[in-house]
Amino acid sequence: MLVLLPPSEGKAVPRRGRPLDLATLSFPALAPARSEVLAALARLCQGDPDRAAEVLGLGPTQADDVRRNASLETAPTARADAIYTGVLYDHLDLAGLDAAARRRATRQVVVTSSLFGLLRPGDRVPSYRLSGTVRLPDLGPVAAHWRGVLDPVAREAAGSGLVVDLRSGTYAAFWKPEPDLADRVATVRVLHESQGRRSVVSHFNKATKGRLVRALLEDGAHPRTPAALARDLERLGWTVEVAAPDRHGTRLDVVVTEV
Repeated sequence: MLVLLPPSEGKAVPRRGRPLDLATLSFPALAPARSEVLAALARLCQGDPDRAAEVLGLGPTQADDVRRNASLETAPTARADAIYTGVLYDHLDLAGLDAAARRRATRQVVVTSSLFGLLRPGDRVPSYRLSGTVRLPDLGPVAAHWRGVLDPVAREAAGSGLVVDLRSGTYAAFWKPEPDLADRVATVRVLHESQGRRSVVSHFNKATKGRLVRALLEDGAHPRTPAALARDLERLGWTVEVAAPDRHGTRLDVVVTEV
């Protein structure tokens, strides 16, 4: 099973740690593409900081993010599961899992990253700021850059197992599984139900996805199809509705009334 997560936009900043070494990261086939993004981001942030902030969509209180982006190759690193923060990662709490569940996370969880393409939880990376919607000078749209190289890598990571896609729309654009994988792709959407109405609410969505992945890792479930995943989630206490399959996979709607 391959569990695809979005990154967090905000990130922890390690105070110490060895510098970035691309050769040590998972998915080594992505090294050239990673180097291209790193170089383009560094050039931008080593120049006019105001222009860099504008391109990156950052405000006046985020000048430190621009400065950190300018020196990523020498900045201290930490495990990706310590770098990514926010609601989803707080509720996933990878560091709090028992040893068996952590081993499953190492094998199954992959984070989509604007800077690195794909990362495993144990990959050591610096804190950075780069949204998936950014168009970098000399590189172009970040999403298009990764869309051109991720397919063979993601396919290899998935193997013959189920792909559980919990990414937001921005990061889902980095890799869209082809129709030949559709029968083993489950895209999870979280709906908040209140007073008979359903909607997508960011906090509920992120918190539920974090808890859902944690529950699967703790349980050790190994579903092979979207329908089997739905049954596992229902067994674990979730309300799940399965949509009709399409050429890209099957959507599972997880309906919640509270976090």
